[in-house]
Amino acid sequence: MRESRPIARSPITPASPEVIVEGWAVSGRRSRAGLTLTDCTPAAKVVLKASAEGTIPERLGVPFGRAATQTWTLGGHDVAVIIVGSGPGEWLVLAPPGAGAGVFDRVTALAAESTGDLVSVLDLSHGRALVRLTGARSADLLAKETAVNLADAVCPNGSALRSALAGLAADIVRDDRGSARSYLVHCERSSGQYLFDSLLDAGAEFGIDVNGFVPPEI
Repeated sequence: MRESRPIARSPITPASPEVIVEGWAVSGRRSRAGLTLTDCTPAAKVVLKASAEGTIPERLGVPFGRAATQTWTLGGHDVAVIIVGSGPGEWLVLAPPGAGAGVFDRVTALAAESTGDLVSVLDLSHGRALVRLTGARSADLLAKETAVNLADAVCPNGSALRSALAGLAADIVRDDRGSARSYLVHCERSSGQYLFDSLLDAGAEFGIDVNGFVPPEI
């Protein structure tokens, strides 16, 4: 009998062709457009909540309103993770697909070492949607969907904020890819398809195209 394994699916319908990557159904499309939108929902997503006055902020090394890429050793392998100070006393850790359990264990151990702090850790890998918008016109597109000032002087690379975007509550993280301006946008799973479609509609005038998800990059 042929072995069958469950396939995880994002709330966002994959653009053709559909391929399976790390147990997830994703788009295998490869675009060379100057502005691209990628469904990164397969990424591991672990949320940690703790007192902003406790020891967790120092241990993570990322304050509220900022994001940073760090290298963590998980299961004997070095893994690039993005730590986002997404709210007062709240952090989001993003990692490649399949790394959720390792990230959860690492964050839980960190919480256990923080004496006197009340800490909660939750794996939301399948409960949230995550997309990446990349290209020189990405800020222009987002300006159509949010009132936040995304100018370099206000929101440089490594900035993180929570605001209304396309009428949704979303986390917006500037995480440039080399010399290319890029943003990660994180929202509730149930709003993932709506957000994706809204960004595609808003980006039509800029020639936006869908690009497939290629781990380990988030």
